[in-house]
Amino acid sequence: MARYTGATCRLCRREGMKLFLKGDRCYTDKCAFARRGYAPGQHGQSRKKISNYGMQLREKQKAKRIYGVLEKQFRLYYKKADKQRGITGENLLKLLEMRLDNVVYRLGYGNSRVEARQLVTHGHFLVNGKKVDIPSYKLSVNDVITACEKSRALEKFKVFAENPKTLPKWLSANPENFEGKVIAEPTREDVDVPVNETLIVELYSK
Repeated sequence: MARYTGATCRLCRREGMKLFLKGDRCYTDKCAFARRGYAPGQHGQSRKKISNYGMQLREKQKAKRIYGVLEKQFRLYYKKADKQRGITGENLLKLLEMRLDNVVYRLGYGNSRVEARQLVTHGHFLVNGKKVDIPSYKLSVNDVITACEKSRALEKFKVFAENPKTLPKWLSANPENFEGKVIAEPTREDVDVPVNETLIVELYSK
């Protein structure tokens, strides 16, 4: 399985903003972007005028990095969103939000999407009673996500039960039973990622 193996903090610096890819570390003084808030590399501190294409590319890269999706997979998501009814950009964000690793993160099991993806890959969750270890698994309305019985004794899962996270409107949770449920499809107002999806559509429409 292809995945990004480089320095995570470089991604935030390249996009010129915190993407919160390392969870709690991003809120501390150890955050690389807080210490060096400029692009990495030899010419990172030089000021460059960005073109329209450059702005569109940066938005696409930002969305990819927030959700942990590589180029080929992201393009497939866009093609699928373009074929659906409605606004293509909003459809794209909806598809990304309905990924299993993102929902696990939204439910509060991980401090970052990277951590949530790892928990899914290690087989800690059931979807409608069946084990699913594919982070990109697409969830549907009324799907129930449950932590495996053996996993509930882990400290991370105990913290979830004792300190439930504030959830978006399209999710519900029962922390005592280590259970979450997709109760609706997310709308654009429910998606709090700092991405201008219109620019992404413009990029792929060329």
